[in-house]
Amino acid sequence: MLLVTACDRQGKTGSAAAPLAVSGAVAPAPAVASIPATPAQAALARLNAPIVPLSAVAEVGKKIFYDQSLSASGKLSCASCHNPDNAHAPANGLAVQLGGRHVQAQGGRAVPSLRYHEHAPAFSIGPDIKPDEDDKGAVLQAAAKANPIAPAVAKSTLQPAAAMQEVVPQGGFDWDGRAINLTDQAGGPLLAANEMANKSATQLLAKLKAAPYAKDMLQLFGPAVFTSPNLALGEAYYALALYQKEDRSFHPYDSKYDYYLAQQVQLSEQEMRGLKLFKDPKKGNCATCHIEKPSRDGNFPPVFTDYQFEALAAPRNKAILANRDPKYFDMGMCGPWRKDAAKQLNYCGYFKTPTLRNVATRQVYFHNGVFHSLEDVVHFYMERETKPEKWYPRGKDGLLKKYDDLPAAYHANVDVTDAPFDSKAGAQPALTDDEIKDVVAFLKTLNDGYRPEGKQIAGK
Repeated sequence: MLLVTACDRQGKTGSAAAPLAVSGAVAPAPAVASIPATPAQAALARLNAPIVPLSAVAEVGKKIFYDQSLSASGKLSCASCHNPDNAHAPANGLAVQLGGRHVQAQGGRAVPSLRYHEHAPAFSIGPDIKPDEDDKGAVLQAAAKANPIAPAVAKSTLQPAAAMQEVVPQGGFDWDGRAINLTDQAGGPLLAANEMANKSATQLLAKLKAAPYAKDMLQLFGPAVFTSPNLALGEAYYALALYQKEDRSFHPYDSKYDYYLAQQVQLSEQEMRGLKLFKDPKKGNCATCHIEKPSRDGNFPPVFTDYQFEALAAPRNKAILANRDPKYFDMGMCGPWRKDAAKQLNYCGYFKTPTLRNVATRQVYFHNGVFHSLEDVVHFYMERETKPEKWYPRGKDGLLKKYDDLPAAYHANVDVTDAPFDSKAGAQPALTDDEIKDVVAFLKTLNDGYRPEGKQIAGK
């Protein structure tokens, strides 16, 4: 079961004498600490790990992240939509956030959280690397081989549809994966007309040059950093990505579930029932896409996503003004914002599988923010096929408009083979109402910031 949550986005200290050589240059990887012997020891080590100060480049990234002057309105920063007090996601119930010059333009899609992207692979289309059932977490090891903040040399080449039957789209950033990596993603909202609304890279360069941290950029990236938009923006985007990589608030791994993995607490009976249902391939079947296990050595904790894409046919959301046009459709990977896959019709309706960490803190769900409660999301998964009339409208002709937010020509892309989507109309849903409550109770254990009673964790 794919629970979709609702602006859509290592380090070294430099100096003027030793600037980063190229835009987005990646610093040498730090020495890898010895890996604990067991997954539980690895989880406990993460909980006990000391807070490490940010590198000088990441500090610049932090300043950029909170800088409202980089928006056309002067009222928006990255943190406006990615609120650090709400798991770096919006703290309101708007389906899509407002931006633009006067902060009145609707964004295109619901805003995802920026947390738990530190191991996300760059976008690619290739063989399904999902590992066997005994080590689902190993997908994180495969993902870690890709540097998520390295500059992209070229966009991924999409293969002809006939050649893609045995391959899957995976990785990248934004709901449609159009940003190859974190560095690529950082620039999208800054230049989007309905977000921070800078008209051009040249305009954004002028704002960076006038920012209080401009001297820092000159010292870190060299005296030529502001001589061209490509150079200045490349370094700024790199600094933003590095901030997200280094600052632990973007990946704290301190939920109740992490304490459970570290064998420091027990889940309640209801939470344990929910976890069992979450994993059961005949019930929730959630873990197929939202991987709940760490890697075998425990070095890669679960982020509850396989980084892949799927078409799930969320109902059309009338709160999005663009949807008033009956001819308009947001088809994910094949448009309207992603252009390179427009002719890959077998990907129409495909959206990226997000992490479920902090999913219970969200106020809207799916790429279009159509749902406002976690309970409704799980009910939709259970009843999309068994009770479609509950979720989709009827037309003037009285006929049910199933999968109403995707043109009929692409309905075959919708997943109807994986449980619970393989059910038939009139059949009993895979989960009862009480079992759905159990699953939701488990999902709440994924919220960051848990503090067990009577337990003292170093640095907490």
